[in-house]
Amino acid sequence: MAVRNIREIGDEILNKRSKEVTKINDRTNELIDDMIETMYEANGVGLAAPQVGVLKRIVVIDTSTDEEEDGLIVLINPQITETEGEQTGSEGCLSVPGKTGMVTRPEKVRATYLDRDMKEQTLEAEGLLARAVCHECDHLEGKLYVDLVEGELMDVPNPHQEEETGDEI
Repeated sequence: MAVRNIREIGDEILNKRSKEVTKINDRTNELIDDMIETMYEANGVGLAAPQVGVLKRIVVIDTSTDEEEDGLIVLINPQITETEGEQTGSEGCLSVPGKTGMVTRPEKVRATYLDRDMKEQTLEAEGLLARAVCHECDHLEGKLYVDLVEGELMDVPNPHQEEETGDEI
Protein backbone atom coordinates (compact mmCIF):
# COMPACT_ATOMS: atom_id res chain seq x y z
CA MET A 1 0.00 0.00 0.00
CA ALA A 2 1.09 3.54 -0.66
CA VAL A 3 -0.09 7.04 0.09
CA ARG A 4 -1.00 8.75 -3.17
CA ASN A 5 -0.93 12.45 -4.00
CA ILE A 6 -4.31 14.10 -3.59
CA ARG A 7 -5.31 16.22 -6.57
CA GLU A 8 -6.39 19.73 -5.69
CA ILE A 9 -8.95 22.15 -7.07
CA GLY A 10 -7.83 23.39 -10.49
CA ASP A 11 -6.67 19.92 -11.58
CA GLU A 12 -8.74 19.02 -14.66
CA ILE A 13 -9.26 15.40 -13.58
CA LEU A 14 -11.50 16.59 -10.74
CA ASN A 15 -13.99 17.92 -13.31
CA LYS A 16 -14.30 14.72 -15.35
CA ARG A 17 -16.87 11.95 -15.03
CA SER A 18 -15.46 8.64 -13.81
CA LYS A 19 -15.85 5.32 -15.62
CA GLU A 20 -17.71 2.28 -14.31
CA VAL A 21 -15.65 -0.52 -12.80
CA THR A 22 -16.39 -3.75 -14.68
CA LYS A 23 -14.03 -6.13 -12.88
CA ILE A 24 -11.79 -6.30 -9.86
CA ASN A 25 -8.19 -7.16 -10.52
CA ASP A 26 -4.89 -6.70 -8.68
CA ARG A 27 -4.54 -3.10 -9.89
CA THR A 28 -8.04 -2.23 -8.71
CA ASN A 29 -7.43 -3.79 -5.30
CA GLU A 30 -4.12 -1.92 -5.02
CA LEU A 31 -5.91 1.33 -5.89
CA ILE A 32 -8.55 0.71 -3.20
CA ASP A 33 -5.89 -0.11 -0.58
CA ASP A 34 -3.92 3.01 -1.53
CA MET A 35 -7.07 5.15 -1.34
CA ILE A 36 -7.80 3.86 2.16
CA GLU A 37 -4.26 4.57 3.32
CA THR A 38 -4.30 8.01 1.67
CA MET A 39 -7.64 8.94 3.27
CA TYR A 40 -6.46 7.96 6.75
CA GLU A 41 -3.08 9.65 6.32
CA ALA A 42 -4.85 12.90 5.31
CA ASN A 43 -7.32 12.62 8.24
CA GLY A 44 -10.27 12.56 5.84
CA VAL A 45 -13.58 10.76 6.17
CA GLY A 46 -13.93 10.04 2.46
CA LEU A 47 -11.96 9.85 -0.76
CA ALA A 48 -12.96 9.25 -4.37
CA ALA A 49 -10.65 7.76 -7.01
CA PRO A 50 -10.50 10.97 -9.09
CA GLN A 51 -8.96 12.70 -6.07
CA VAL A 52 -5.90 10.47 -6.53
CA GLY A 53 -5.93 10.89 -10.30
CA VAL A 54 -7.89 7.79 -11.36
CA LEU A 55 -11.18 8.13 -13.25
CA LYS A 56 -12.85 5.04 -11.76
CA ARG A 57 -16.14 4.96 -9.86
CA ILE A 58 -14.63 3.97 -6.51
CA VAL A 59 -15.17 5.64 -3.14
CA VAL A 60 -13.86 4.90 0.34
CA ILE A 61 -15.55 6.36 3.43
CA ASP A 62 -15.01 6.04 7.17
CA THR A 63 -17.03 8.35 9.39
CA SER A 64 -16.36 6.41 12.60
CA THR A 65 -15.05 8.42 15.52
CA ASP A 66 -14.03 5.64 17.89
CA GLU A 67 -10.61 4.15 17.15
CA GLU A 68 -11.94 0.64 17.86
CA GLU A 69 -14.99 1.10 15.64
CA ASP A 70 -14.51 -0.14 12.08
CA GLY A 71 -16.59 2.09 9.87
CA LEU A 72 -14.70 1.65 6.61
CA ILE A 73 -16.94 1.32 3.55
CA VAL A 74 -15.71 0.68 0.01
CA LEU A 75 -18.26 1.59 -2.65
CA ILE A 76 -17.73 0.58 -6.27
CA ASN A 77 -20.07 2.11 -8.87
CA PRO A 78 -22.26 3.74 -6.18
CA GLN A 79 -25.64 5.15 -7.16
CA ILE A 80 -27.85 7.16 -4.85
CA THR A 81 -31.36 5.75 -5.31
CA GLU A 82 -33.33 7.64 -2.64
CA THR A 83 -32.95 10.79 -0.57
CA GLU A 84 -34.96 12.18 2.32
CA GLY A 85 -34.95 15.43 4.26
CA GLU A 86 -32.11 17.89 4.33
CA GLN A 87 -29.22 18.99 6.50
CA THR A 88 -27.10 22.09 6.21
CA GLY A 89 -23.62 22.06 7.64
CA SER A 90 -19.99 22.91 7.25
CA GLU A 91 -18.22 20.86 4.62
CA GLY A 92 -14.61 20.59 3.57
CA CYS A 93 -12.68 18.51 1.06
CA LEU A 94 -9.21 17.01 0.87
CA SER A 95 -9.00 18.43 -2.67
CA VAL A 96 -9.79 21.94 -1.43
CA PRO A 97 -7.38 22.30 1.51
CA GLY A 98 -7.77 25.11 3.99
CA LYS A 99 -11.34 25.94 2.96
CA THR A 100 -14.80 25.17 4.27
CA GLY A 101 -18.33 26.20 3.40
CA MET A 102 -21.96 25.64 4.28
CA VAL A 103 -23.64 23.02 2.07
CA THR A 104 -27.16 21.56 2.13
CA ARG A 105 -27.36 17.81 1.52
CA PRO A 106 -30.02 15.15 2.13
CA GLU A 107 -30.35 14.01 5.76
CA LYS A 108 -30.81 10.39 4.63
CA VAL A 109 -29.73 8.54 1.50
CA ARG A 110 -30.04 5.04 0.15
CA ALA A 111 -27.39 3.90 -2.30
CA THR A 112 -26.65 0.75 -4.21
CA TYR A 113 -23.06 -0.23 -4.91
CA LEU A 114 -20.76 -3.16 -5.53
CA ASP A 115 -18.44 -4.39 -2.81
CA ARG A 116 -14.89 -5.63 -3.41
CA ASP A 117 -16.30 -9.04 -4.41
CA MET A 118 -18.49 -7.29 -7.05
CA LYS A 119 -21.61 -8.25 -5.09
CA GLU A 120 -24.43 -5.71 -5.09
CA GLN A 121 -25.08 -4.07 -1.73
CA THR A 122 -27.42 -1.42 -0.37
CA LEU A 123 -26.37 1.28 2.07
CA GLU A 124 -28.78 3.33 4.13
CA ALA A 125 -27.05 6.35 5.59
CA GLU A 126 -27.98 9.43 7.56
CA GLY A 127 -26.22 12.45 9.02
CA LEU A 128 -22.49 12.67 8.34
CA LEU A 129 -22.40 9.37 6.45
CA ALA A 130 -25.19 10.57 4.12
CA ARG A 131 -23.26 13.81 3.56
CA ALA A 132 -20.07 11.87 2.79
CA VAL A 133 -21.84 9.54 0.32
CA CYS A 134 -23.30 12.52 -1.55
CA HIS A 135 -20.00 14.41 -1.51
CA GLU A 136 -17.98 11.46 -2.83
CA CYS A 137 -20.58 10.53 -5.47
CA ASP A 138 -20.37 14.13 -6.69
CA HIS A 139 -16.62 13.62 -7.19
CA LEU A 140 -17.41 10.68 -9.49
CA GLU A 141 -19.49 13.04 -11.64
CA GLY A 142 -16.72 15.65 -11.78
CA LYS A 143 -18.40 17.98 -9.29
CA LEU A 144 -16.84 19.69 -6.27
CA TYR A 145 -18.64 20.85 -3.16
CA VAL A 146 -17.48 24.42 -3.76
CA ASP A 147 -20.18 24.72 -6.44
CA LEU A 148 -22.84 24.01 -3.79
CA VAL A 149 -21.54 26.32 -1.06
CA GLU A 150 -24.15 28.70 0.31
CA GLY A 151 -22.44 32.02 0.81
CA GLU A 152 -18.67 32.32 0.77
CA LEU A 153 -15.94 29.74 1.06
CA MET A 154 -14.14 30.42 4.31
CA ASP A 155 -10.46 30.07 5.12
CA VAL A 156 -9.59 27.83 8.02
CA PRO A 157 -6.31 27.89 9.93
CA ASN A 158 -6.06 24.08 10.08
CA PRO A 159 -8.37 22.05 7.80
CA HIS A 160 -7.94 18.96 10.00
CA GLN A 161 -9.42 20.44 13.16
CA GLU A 162 -12.93 19.05 13.04
CA GLU A 163 -14.35 21.37 15.67
CA GLU A 164 -13.37 24.44 13.66
CA THR A 165 -14.12 23.36 10.09
CA GLY A 166 -16.55 20.52 10.00
CA ASP A 167 -15.40 17.24 8.58
CA GLU A 168 -12.96 16.92 5.70
CA ILE A 169 -14.74 14.71 3.26
